Amino acid sequence: MAYVIGVDVGGTFTDAVLDDGNGMVIAGKAPSTPPDYSTGVIDVLGVLAQQLGQPIEDMLSDTHHIAHGTTSSLNALVMNRVPDIGFITTKGHRDSIFIMNVEGRYLGRSTEELQNPLWQSKSHGLVRQRHALEVTERLDRDGRVVVALNEDEVRGAITTLVADGISAIAVSLLWSFRNPAHEHRIREIAHEIDPDLFVAISSEVSPRIREFARNATTIMSTQIGPGLRDYLGQLESRLRELGMTGPLLVMQSNGGAVAASEAPGNAISTVGSVLTGGVVGAVSLGRQLGHRNIIATDAGGTTFLAGLIVDGEPVRSSTTVINHHPINVPTLQVHAIGSGGGAIAWLDAGGNLQIGPHSAQAVPGPACYGNGGTEPTNTDANLVLGIIPERGLLGGRRTLDIGLAREAIRTRIAEPLGLTIEEAAAAIFEVQNAQTGDLLRKTVVEAGHDPREFIVYAFGGSGPAHCGFYAQEIGVTDVVVPLGQVASAFSAYGLASSDIVLAKELSDPAAMPLDPARVQRNFEGLEAQVRDMLARQGLAFSSIEIEREIDMRYSMQLAEVATPVPNDNLTADDVGASVEVFEQRYAELYGKDSGFREAGIQAITYRVRGTGVLPFSPTLPEVKQADSIDASAALAGTRKVCLGGRGGYVDTDIYEYTKLRAGHVLRGPAVIEVPTTTVVVPAGTTGTVDRLGNLHIAVDRA
Repeated sequence: MAYVIGVDVGGTFTDAVLDDGNGMVIAGKAPSTPPDYSTGVIDVLGVLAQQLGQPIEDMLSDTHHIAHGTTSSLNALVMNRVPDIGFITTKGHRDSIFIMNVEGRYLGRSTEELQNPLWQSKSHGLVRQRHALEVTERLDRDGRVVVALNEDEVRGAITTLVADGISAIAVSLLWSFRNPAHEHRIREIAHEIDPDLFVAISSEVSPRIREFARNATTIMSTQIGPGLRDYLGQLESRLRELGMTGPLLVMQSNGGAVAASEAPGNAISTVGSVLTGGVVGAVSLGRQLGHRNIIATDAGGTTFLAGLIVDGEPVRSSTTVINHHPINVPTLQVHAIGSGGGAIAWLDAGGNLQIGPHSAQAVPGPACYGNGGTEPTNTDANLVLGIIPERGLLGGRRTLDIGLAREAIRTRIAEPLGLTIEEAAAAIFEVQNAQTGDLLRKTVVEAGHDPREFIVYAFGGSGPAHCGFYAQEIGVTDVVVPLGQVASAFSAYGLASSDIVLAKELSDPAAMPLDPARVQRNFEGLEAQVRDMLARQGLAFSSIEIEREIDMRYSMQLAEVATPVPNDNLTADDVGASVEVFEQRYAELYGKDSGFREAGIQAITYRVRGTGVLPFSPTLPEVKQADSIDASAALAGTRKVCLGGRGGYVDTDIYEYTKLRAGHVLRGPAVIEVPTTTVVVPAGTTGTVDRLGNLHIAVDRA
């Protein structure tokens, strides 16, 4: 027997899913343990072993691999909790990283911020100025050496940085993506001076044109690389001591995993690992259920995430933004706001109720946890409203104190607004639904899609309590809540479902028409690198899939569109056909007739993505079929529940999920209690259990 395990380390809980390859899927949940998250990982693996009825050592020795996703790297960058590093660049170009180009004025800013330029600042410096040093060297745009590398300056710069306590250095030279020789030599000199120095070079981390984004990407990767290396090394050592023989994999932003030993070298690729796990899981489940247009929503303890799947494939992006800096990371496109179960409710200066983005996280947690938290959260409101049972979460293992929840809401929200505690809790619930609905609107409508053509998948610890409401906010009338054992650990299911996905890029700007031989040469070089990386993963693949694409744009425009290119030996007709695909995709994104072919079309960056398909991945097992649609056998009782201020508290049927069977139908309002989450079936909707144990919530057509 060979298990596959996915582990999702969140800000509040650590989730895990195990699949045995024979139709058994189990899940576990344990509190996250900052700052040493590895303890939480071991804890949740112990929960899985307990469910299997065997020692953790036996379970790990039978494990094919563990796929691990974590938010720790992303959180470190967002909160600027990273160590000082050194930065070496071409003489005369050091200040690019501080000037931030024009992009520093608008990237990652809200509409309100953009409308108030006097309030904007460029205060998100990535490195201290004294640690940003220059060396003499210069390549031209074709990669030819114009000025040789001054190795004495390199030695002086590195010696200065080491003397100042720097243990990691980012190197990003002008035009290095066309010729990496000078960057390679700087790394060699650095290791001659100090073999333990962590050195990241832009020609490996981000070989793309445009120096500001390339610099920022290389610097951020260097900031988190040593910490990721130490964390993964410690975790892997603990797992080996417990008997694990298979590899430890780390999820990347691109929707695939990579061996833990390879991850620190390109650490920036892991910053969205947990964010993409749920999208990968939704793709896998969508194939089982026959759904091709999906809005994947994940509401955990800290964040609310939304990703889009169109025609069976997740929407991808070649860049992301962190602290107003453009980061060159191929990623599944996931939008996020701080609106999870632990999001804190507060009043702004105008007395308006706000939810998040700050979270109570695992420590101290919501007020009702009794760990010292005094600020009200979504979880506290749901407890007061009767949505969450007073006996607590995790089947009662996480006890809750409704008195503490009521007190936090009373002092921080109710009394300042002149509301009762119940009215204030209902207001928190409704604001939560509205702002998550707003994020879905941005994710779907602003991308040019009609929400009515999609189905919402809702998962996470707090998502199923709100999904029926935020789906209706954007006009979606069908929702699937993945239940069974995966329930609130669905992102971990996605991690366990992931294959190895690796990508290599190269910028080689040129105007159309392109020489097919040049295009083929670029792709063949990238494909050779990808296949070499796949061979280093230490895994046997059932198959290897290669995808090619070129980022194209209209001349004199900034918007680049990733365009697929055939894998064959390319002809001029193949290249021309890809241009047609680019124009079609451009029109879909920006509107019909928005393109301007007369301006010319340019190929900017070439990309090859290689997928090493693993021998098996989890599939949800089927559940028992009900004798009839009547779900009364699963009815656990009723309690007063408020699902919005206008409706007040009403007697609501409470169902026990473990007693539901395929084919059972529930009429809202109803609450389904699952050991790891709570599902709300709103009034005016119907819930139906499918063959895999998932709950489908549909607005009554009548």
